[in-house]
Amino acid sequence: MPTTPWRAVRALLAVLSLALPLALLPAPAAQAAELTVAGGRLDWGIKASFQTYVTGPIANGSYGLTGGAATVGENQFRFHSAQGAYDPDTGAFEARYGGGVHFTGHPKDDGSHELDLFIGNPTVRVSGQSGTLYADMRGKERGTGRVTDAAQVPLAALDLTGVDLRGGTGISVSTIPATLTAEGATAFAGYYRAGDPLDPVTLTADAQAPAEPEPSEAERSQAEPEPSEAEAEPGAVADGAVDWGVRRTFREYVTGAIAEGSWQLADGAQDGGALFRFPLASGTVDPERGTAEAEFAGTISFTGNGLDLTIGGLAVTVADGTGTLTADVPGGAEPAEDRPLITFEARDLTPRDGLILLSEAPAELTAEGAEAFGGLYPAGAAMDPITLALAVEEGAEPPPLPDLGSEPAADESPQAAGASPDPAPAPDAAGPVDDGGTPTAAFVAAGAGVLLALAAGAFLPLRRSRRGGNPTANPEETDQT
Repeated sequence: MPTTPWRAVRALLAVLSLALPLALLPAPAAQAAELTVAGGRLDWGIKASFQTYVTGPIANGSYGLTGGAATVGENQFRFHSAQGAYDPDTGAFEARYGGGVHFTGHPKDDGSHELDLFIGNPTVRVSGQSGTLYADMRGKERGTGRVTDAAQVPLAALDLTGVDLRGGTGISVSTIPATLTAEGATAFAGYYRAGDPLDPVTLTADAQAPAEPEPSEAERSQAEPEPSEAEAEPGAVADGAVDWGVRRTFREYVTGAIAEGSWQLADGAQDGGALFRFPLASGTVDPERGTAEAEFAGTISFTGNGLDLTIGGLAVTVADGTGTLTADVPGGAEPAEDRPLITFEARDLTPRDGLILLSEAPAELTAEGAEAFGGLYPAGAAMDPITLALAVEEGAEPPPLPDLGSEPAADESPQAAGASPDPAPAPDAAGPVDDGGTPTAAFVAAGAGVLLALAAGAFLPLRRSRRGGNPTANPEETDQT
């Protein structure tokens, strides 16, 4: 067998010098674009024992919800409308949620409260197996009464051990352990110490591709001019909605341990968490006289142990600075149509940018409304505030509803449920797979192995030739290729 020429060996070494570094490089991984978070909810009780203390006989206090926050389940507050960003490659996640909770307790003779604490607009930032929950906080320091007010305080440390947020199209994690930070302890008015456990956090966030960038001024100037907004017919309402949560404690009663019930929406009504939206059916308005009449679509049915209440056919009339919401209440001992349920203040019907907006107007239960609720509340009882939006120009729209995002899937993965994921599989010998499905690293490594084998085959006969031996004399050294 002739020996391998040195020229061929040099050529082979040159090929190896180029191929081996490529073989040792990691296979290219497909890079996913960062996604925009738009919509989702955060459910958190903050600290259940604090709620009990505030509403108990010692503090003799209460809490109120602001900015569309709601209550859900046992002692949890629901914050809404997540906005932020999510990187599916690394699992890094940041989202800010809307709404707030205002705790007051220990009332004083002057009408103020010794305990006065606001927590709102929570933001969650996650990197790897840990995260932080930030919040806007305002409160009175315990003992001194000194007021502290700070935006986005790092309130709680989050432990996401065993949770893998990579590779998804959204986020859904439940019961994340949380502990109070040093900054949070200060902002919490000194009621708890750093490291104290807080209630676990459950959150969801919808993710989507980033929106296209807005056109520049030059591009907008070159575009065809948009038609100007046309006014609706005189007196007619072009669009609108009425938002009303009925009463927070009633919703909690319906879903609580006594009624063990629920509610169902139909005919176009929408759930905004802390309120229900009923869309406009028809209406007229006279801003100069301060009068309005509007009818709305949608029904809501509350059911539970000993409870069956349906409210539909909502209508609003405004005159002399007062608004009245009427509704059809079928069934029950005294079914009635157009029953006046609540009254609210409605002094200003001036349109602004084509929209008449009465936002969160305080509402009181009427005598007829008290009958509709079966005597659960007396006439004059405070009900949830009402928001009335009436568009008098085409294109004007009611304010957006709180965005609760998608419902968590029924078959959540362990990661989505917040539990420890399944043990990671052993590293795949084939390595990462490229977009075409080819095991790139394995292919490169195999090619390098072939080159090394060829190199060994080239050097072996040359070594034998220099020794002067017969390369085929020993059967164990016979070339089998």
